[in-house]
Amino acid sequence: MKTSVIGFPRIGEMRELKFAAEKFFRGEINEEELKKVGAELRKKHLFEQKNAGIDFIPVNDFSYYDCLLDTAYITGMIPERYKKLGVSELSTYFAMARGYQGKEGDVKALPMKKWYNTNYHYIVPEVDDSVEIRLFGNKIFDEFEEALALGIKTKPVIAGPYTLLSLARFTGTKQKEDIKDDLVAVYQGIFNKLESLGAEWIQVDEPSLVRDMSLDDIAFFESIYTEIFKGIKNIKLLLQTYFGDVRDIYPRLAKLPFAGLGLDFLEGKETKNLIEKYGFPKDKQLFAGLVNGKNIWKNNYAKTLNVVRELKEKGINVVLSSSCSLLHVPYTLDNEKKLSEKYKEYFAFAIEKLVEIAELGKLADDNNYDCTKEFVKNQILFNKQRDCVDEKVRERLAAVTEKDFNRNVDRKERAAIQRDRFKLPLFPTTTIGSFPQTADVKKNRSAFRKGEISEADYKKFNKKKIERIIRFQEEIGLDVLVHGEYERNDMVEYFGEALDGYLFTEYAWVQSYGTRCLKPPIIWGDVSRRRPITVEWSVYAQSLTDKPVKGMLTGPVTIFNWSFPREDISIKESMNQIALAIRDEVLDLEKNGISIIQIDEAALREKLPLRKSDWYSEYLDFAIPAFRLTASGVRPETQIHTHMCYSEFTDIIPAIDNMDADVITFEASRSDLQILDSLKENDFQTQVGPGVYDIHSPRVPSVEEITDALGKMRERIADENLWVNPDCGLKTRGEEETKASLINLVKAAHIIGER
Repeated sequence: MKTSVIGFPRIGEMRELKFAAEKFFRGEINEEELKKVGAELRKKHLFEQKNAGIDFIPVNDFSYYDCLLDTAYITGMIPERYKKLGVSELSTYFAMARGYQGKEGDVKALPMKKWYNTNYHYIVPEVDDSVEIRLFGNKIFDEFEEALALGIKTKPVIAGPYTLLSLARFTGTKQKEDIKDDLVAVYQGIFNKLESLGAEWIQVDEPSLVRDMSLDDIAFFESIYTEIFKGIKNIKLLLQTYFGDVRDIYPRLAKLPFAGLGLDFLEGKETKNLIEKYGFPKDKQLFAGLVNGKNIWKNNYAKTLNVVRELKEKGINVVLSSSCSLLHVPYTLDNEKKLSEKYKEYFAFAIEKLVEIAELGKLADDNNYDCTKEFVKNQILFNKQRDCVDEKVRERLAAVTEKDFNRNVDRKERAAIQRDRFKLPLFPTTTIGSFPQTADVKKNRSAFRKGEISEADYKKFNKKKIERIIRFQEEIGLDVLVHGEYERNDMVEYFGEALDGYLFTEYAWVQSYGTRCLKPPIIWGDVSRRRPITVEWSVYAQSLTDKPVKGMLTGPVTIFNWSFPREDISIKESMNQIALAIRDEVLDLEKNGISIIQIDEAALREKLPLRKSDWYSEYLDFAIPAFRLTASGVRPETQIHTHMCYSEFTDIIPAIDNMDADVITFEASRSDLQILDSLKENDFQTQVGPGVYDIHSPRVPSVEEITDALGKMRERIADENLWVNPDCGLKTRGEEETKASLINLVKAAHIIGER
């Protein structure tokens, strides 16, 4: 049986692309040097897949920042403000991704949002009235020819026009219907040129088909591809979907002349039922997504091969595939030297998944596969009992009652109590939590981990940093301070290290956006707090100032969503175990005099089902209570904050209000404050701090820019409920730009508050 991979990690085995791109941003290397690193990585990744035995190898799944941005760029979706900079193509591309501030001009980056239900972030394409849809650049062609020169025949990959248009933002009078015909012509040109270069298959990614589709959506999709097929010749198009099923449009897909349909059999709950009900067209190949591209547990060969057998018995021509791009898992287990083999034998990262896909492809063609060594070895593993149960954790969770999810005093009464306690001014200023993780901070943490310095020296260094940042915040006039989080490597990994039930890796990096990578911990077993996590640092910071210092925690939903989860218990059970662990930390902070506690839920929306009908029953009905469980035990005078970023929250605002936090801070500036209308429409009761500037861009916002943003906020949010803060934590920013930005933020708050 032939095999396919939807996409491959591009950041590099040891994050080579991240480091090269960051050197380019700092001006330490030029474009040619960056492109050389990209070419080396593409070559390595192609040969990894070829040597593993993958038949359909993707190309153009590589990107210097984001693949959807690549597609927007190649189709001419470049707003006028970026063209006017007059810089090189690559620098224009990066200006769209990161913003630009220089002698050529000052522009913000395009908005950034979560990619469906993953922790990856995509750049939102923008169509203004100046945009001219046309073929722009040769990236997809160059990379296909580059692979050919290496002797590797590939299937070029590109985001499909329906998904591109459904995710794009239209800021002028033009709408998607106005540019559809021009976009169709561009795609026809791309497909025909690839065919002329020797391509046989092209993978067109259309993940938006797994969302709820109206009849108008279906008609629009069909109109796009009906026109596309009129203008192409013999090239075979693979319509690739992932992250769910295509229940709304499946019968119609069979009528369009795609040569292959890529369907997700893991997250696609209805995929098997759709094939049972409607059959599968004989003239197409089914690219069956059966190897999980989002989680790191090994594939159960018996279950997968059983599905393959059932499909083949129906006469379907099956190609075995990953369920989605392998972008969402780490590169390889080979570098994990400290992780015990008793754990590693259960895991498969990207390289290991290539092996699984290739082995399954061979086993599927063997009528006696159950006797092969590969199959037997796999089944021995799955028949073993894992040591992952903690009865005390399960007993504690079973004892939780309804009152444990609710605070004793309602929000309005709490707000009055807290106003009297803190006596904060109108438009109080704060930051989200972290301050820049400078080279000396990383060096100190690394030296401690390697045993090169003592714990006392490690703490002494961090305490000096904390004192310095407390004094800076006092000096510029921030109202609610933070300790800077210098002791933390990552907002999830740091907490996981103090929790039983977690495993950690050394090099299992996964791309979050651009050059930002995370190293998600692994939930191995039942979770509980082993020791206090943040108390010492928060208490020390509070001892330095009379102003309130926020205790900074990561919430249970985000800890779960940014970990590789177990597959043997429910999401609800696992999330609530984490909630009880964080609840212990919340109560310890309060007991030690911390009066404001921020429980970040940056990833609240991340695992929200893609279909609205499943939002509550399969997620919000237990995710929101999990947050409430962490905070419900505090006194009414203790103020609970939370923070959320880079997702579309407008459609779940009532659920967010139901979290019963006292203050919520949102990402807002990069999306031009779109969330504000939804807050007003839903009569949002929680105090709120929509971010006034984008921290993922190196540019420094002016006082006037922030003042203007606050003016817009005041039109929709009552003055007594409005906080002033950046979009997100500041750990990835430089010190100079951070200080300049915060000084301007405080000045703007003082102007509107007439302080």
